[in-house]
This record gives sequence, C-alpha cells and structure tokens, in this order.
Amino acid sequence: MKKIVVFGASSSKNSINKTFSIYASKQIDNCEIIILDLNDYEMPIYSEDRQKELGIPKKGLLFYDVLKNCDGIIISFAEHNGSYTSAFKNIYDWISVIGKIVWWNKPMLLLSTSEGDRGAISVLNAAHERFSFDHKFTIPKFSLPNFSKNFKSNMEIINQEMKKDFLKAVNLFKLNLDL
Repeated sequence: MKKIVVFGASSSKNSINKTFSIYASKQIDNCEIIILDLNDYEMPIYSEDRQKELGIPKKGLLFYDVLKNCDGIIISFAEHNGSYTSAFKNIYDWISVIGKIVWWNKPMLLLSTSEGDRGAISVLNAAHERFSFDHKFTIPKFSLPNFSKNFKSNMEIINQEMKKDFLKAVNLFKLNLDL
C-alpha cells in the first residue's frame, strides 16, 4: 500500500490549507494517508551558525525521514505576504541541509487556498517553480480562491469548473504514483 504524506504549509490550528490537503488525499483510494501538522515540527529559526553550533534538530530529522519513507506528497500552501509561511520556510530550510534531495523525487501535488480572490497563487507558483526544478515528475498544481465560498463544510468543492480542474491535478498525481 502506498504512503502519502499530507500537510498544510501553515502553523494555524484551524488551517484551511490543512483541510484542503486532507480533502485532496481523500480523492485517492487504497493508500495510507499520513497527515502532518507543522506545529509538531517547530524548531529554532535556521541559520548556518545555529546549525554549526547545535547540529540539525531532531524534529528536522524526523520530518525529513517521514518524507524519505513515503511514496507521494501533498502540500497545500498558505500565503504570508506573497510567500511561504515562516513555519513552512523554517522547516524547509532545516531539511534542505540534511540532504540534497529534499522531496526525494517523489510524486507531488501542490495546492493552495485562501479566503482571497487569488487563492494564494503567488506562493503556489513560487513553490511549483522551485520544486519542479530538476524533479523526476511533472508536478500538478491547483489553487482554490475564496475558500469559504467555494468549499462546503462537508468537504467538497462547490464550483464544478474548479472541481474539474482540481480533479485533473489529482489524477496526474495518481498517475505519477502508478495508481
């Protein structure tokens, strides 16, 4: 059975991006879903000096190990000032010094959502461009704007055109996973 790691790239306890990433994972049958919460991996702010002095925090090694031992990754990005949240960026900085292949060339599905009209598209595009560089698979992406207007509380995208585009991205991810 394939293992898929799922998380919202936010430290919010009520993260709509965590909700959205879990929704995406529910579109995939016969897989073990591993839901991560970035709050469980909070570490000191990365710096070269801190790394030299203290080494890599255990939580960074644990996060990296979870990625290493999965078959696919689903991330939904929250956007802070047009970029990654500080919680995600810090984890990303720490795990990027552990090994050269941060995402282990695993199939990925990149998502974003927000309450705004742009759906956190800036951070999604930045992550997609960065993660796609020299990646083995074509990485599908999808942004859902106006989360509360376009997503029902019972876990469903309301807008049918958006849902169709979302499912295209999910299906490419499933194809990359050989499902």
